[in-house]
Amino acid sequence: MIEKNNRLNLPVIIGVLFIIFFPFVGLGQEGRFKSISVKVFSGAHLYSGVDLVEKVNYGYEAVDARFAWHPVKENEWTEDTGFAAYGFGFYSANIGDPQVFGNPNAIYAFANFFLSKPHKRNVLEISPALGLTYNLNAFDAEENPLNDAIGARLAVYFNVNFGGAYKVNRELDVLYGVDFTHFSNGRTFTPNYGLNLIGFNVGMRYHFNQEQRDLDRDPYTTNVVPARFLRPERPPSQKMEFNNSVDVYAAIGTVQNYEDQGTDLRYGAFSGVVDYRKYFNRMHGLTVGLDLFYDGSLAEYYDENSDHYLVGVHAGYDFMFWRFDIRVQLGTYLTDDRGKDFLFIRPALQYEISKSFFAQVGLKTRNGAGADWIEFGLGWKPFRW
Repeated sequence: MIEKNNRLNLPVIIGVLFIIFFPFVGLGQEGRFKSISVKVFSGAHLYSGVDLVEKVNYGYEAVDARFAWHPVKENEWTEDTGFAAYGFGFYSANIGDPQVFGNPNAIYAFANFFLSKPHKRNVLEISPALGLTYNLNAFDAEENPLNDAIGARLAVYFNVNFGGAYKVNRELDVLYGVDFTHFSNGRTFTPNYGLNLIGFNVGMRYHFNQEQRDLDRDPYTTNVVPARFLRPERPPSQKMEFNNSVDVYAAIGTVQNYEDQGTDLRYGAFSGVVDYRKYFNRMHGLTVGLDLFYDGSLAEYYDENSDHYLVGVHAGYDFMFWRFDIRVQLGTYLTDDRGKDFLFIRPALQYEISKSFFAQVGLKTRNGAGADWIEFGLGWKPFRW
């Protein structure tokens, strides 16, 4: 008898947290300007499944707290991002019946890009965030059969917020925005229609300068330092040291078929990619490439091992800043698609370990935007010119 899935995969949790948070550790040492923000959220579900239609009609509410560094030194990060802030956050939500959904919490890393001129009283911002969601109540054939959205208690957390910050005084901002939140485990466990939330948010942000503590701690003092950093104008994007590269990338994942939902039965998956990348500058690039996929879960439908392999091609856009690269690729299959439909998408986050090597985590989809598997991989740039 196959055991039901009711536990968390600790090595996977540690590995994902390390990939997401480690690149920010070195950055956080230089900023003396910091901020703390709190926001509340309200909105609706964008649900694509069947069994939870009545459960998602009441929308959701959430609260979010963030700690951010505001860098001041001119370096590769500030030049590429226009002195974007960055940091860590905690998210907690009520998304519906807790007996069905649980009460999801998330920890994540984020970057806050400023879209308005530094001197503006009202500054427009866009802020992507990536982390891990926990405390979900997963599908269970006996105890939670309605939850066709999430098949595990742990999921990837993704959020993007577009909004503004109105400067009330030297320390306080009023925040407002529209955001989209996605929870998914990438078919590591099924069912996995995912949870998609869209809504509005409002909040407050408090700016402070840690040098004030060293200068004068008297609460009535008039001897103060600036509480917030006045960003300089963003410099033009610089050209790369090279304009082209050939990238080789290999990644692994784990998947589960819908027939096996609620169990621990999973299969291995593999992605091998060869890319040609054209760099226009240090922020923008285009990619075309060839894919080799192996999907072990196809063994339930195809007896021949050769039928578990697929070959595809793709093209995509890369948005690069500091050592990160946000990638979106669209592809199709040159072989039979094995029921996956002709289109696959690969949104991914890449981190540059060195000029020649990188790590990448991404989602390979099927049937358009449906999850196929989460990829964890390493890449190499053998040719650059």
